[in-house]
Amino acid sequence: MHVNIGVPHLQPIVSLVAGVLILIRPKLLNYVVAIYLILSGLIGFGFVR
Repeated sequence: MHVNIGVPHLQPIVSLVAGVLILIRPKLLNYVVAIYLILSGLIGFGFVR
């Protein structure tokens, strides 16, 4: 059984992890949002494949 995780699947996974981290540690909100936005931008420009 193969599971392929590509760019279309990466953003929802990052969102889910970010949401869980914010629920666990609300003080991480600024860092989690910043990392999410940077990764989202890199994915959008095609730097992450």
